[in-house]
Formats: sequence, C-alpha cells, structure tokens
Amino acid sequence: MVRKKIPPAMNRKIGQAMHDYHMLEDGDRVLVAVSGGVDSMVLCCILRQWQKKAPIRFEIVPLHIDHGFWRRKSGESSPHKKIFDQLQRHGIDLRTENEWSIQEKERSCYLCARNRRSQLFDLARRENFTKIALGHHKDDLLETFMLNILYSGNVSTMIPRQQLFNETLSLIRPMAYLEKQEIYQLARQFDVHPVKNLCPLSDNTRREKVRDLLHNIYSDEPGAKNSMFAALSNIRKDYLL
Repeated sequence: MVRKKIPPAMNRKIGQAMHDYHMLEDGDRVLVAVSGGVDSMVLCCILRQWQKKAPIRFEIVPLHIDHGFWRRKSGESSPHKKIFDQLQRHGIDLRTENEWSIQEKERSCYLCARNRRSQLFDLARRENFTKIALGHHKDDLLETFMLNILYSGNVSTMIPRQQLFNETLSLIRPMAYLEKQEIYQLARQFDVHPVKNLCPLSDNTRREKVRDLLHNIYSDEPGAKNSMFAALSNIRKDYLL
C-alpha cells in the first residue's frame, strides 16, 4: 500500500480551502466523482489521507460513471479495473455505475456533463450523501471564468463549496487552491496515472481552446494567474454595468 504524505506546502493549501469554505463536517458521507483523470484520483488519495488524520469522522465513496465508450473500441477494456487497481494500492475501493442512456445523435459535452451531474445528484440523495467531492483545481476555476466570459456572457466560475437542494447536499472542491502542476506532482508521488479518455469529442472542446489562450497569457505575464484568481473574490460591483 502506498503511504507517501502530501508535501506540507500543498497540504496547507488544501487545509486553507477546507477551512475557508467549511468543506467537511463530522459525520459527512462524501461521494467522490472519479472520472479516471489524475485530478479525481489524486483527490481520492488526498481525502484518504485527511480521513486518517482529521479530528472529525467522515466516509468517502469514490464513484466512477462508465460512459461505455470503451465498448466501441476494438481491444479496449472497461476503465473500471484500471482505476480500481490504482486506488486499491491506497486502500481505496471504487464503485462503478453505468451512465444513464443518452441518444448518440444528441450527445454533446454539455449534455453528457449535465447527465452525469444529474446521475450523481440522484445517487447522493437516494443514499443520503451529504457532500459530492469534485477534482477541480485553481486552473479549472480560471478556465471556467474565461469560458463564461467568452461564450456565456456572464462573470462567474465554479466555487469551492456550493450548497444545493435547500442545503441538504453540497458540492466541494478541496483542491481549489492547488495548481494543475501541483496535481501532477502529487500524481507522481501517489503513483497514479490517467486512464485514457475514449470520448470522441475529448480533444476538440472550448475548454481546450481557453486553456491554450490562458497558457499564452501566463507565459507573457507570469503574475497573471495569481492576479486573475484573486480577482474572483475581489468583485467591484459598482464598476460593472
């Protein structure tokens, strides 16, 4: 079993996000959304370590929703075992559910994400989970901010904790203060590797375009990322239309 600890500097960022947004409480049942990317697997490892040392008791149940894309690829096998084996080394069990049906002619990134989110919500309410943990990080929040400005005409992003259904369920993002490069570092440390995304639309999305745009901005202005992230909590409403 892998027992490497989270580096102190990263652990402080995780703890700060947990504290700032009151993410975990005693007795929580946490459903962890696991896609197969390193972000969600690193999140599982982080929560497993926090589970052992936190002064509160909480349960984590990692869940992978199988979209079935692998069935259309000759020689491919279900991602479940590839994810399961990696998490099992950390003493983490993985649960898998098949995706709710979507007509292939209607499939899009938006519809697929909405369907997956609805399935998570339904399961969480049926089985009395209090939190759904998502593997989004600092770069994801900034990308969403830019996506909404460029394509949706609004100023908003994902927030580290979001209350739902009359506050009976919360979405939490414990890695909200970590950068993508730090997630990669943790992935190497925990020895977890991404399971290939077989979605035919995965390489041509608006998020990829925005990611490239932001990369160019950060290259030209090294301090831009921190400044933009600070701006998300420094809104001057009197100077907006």
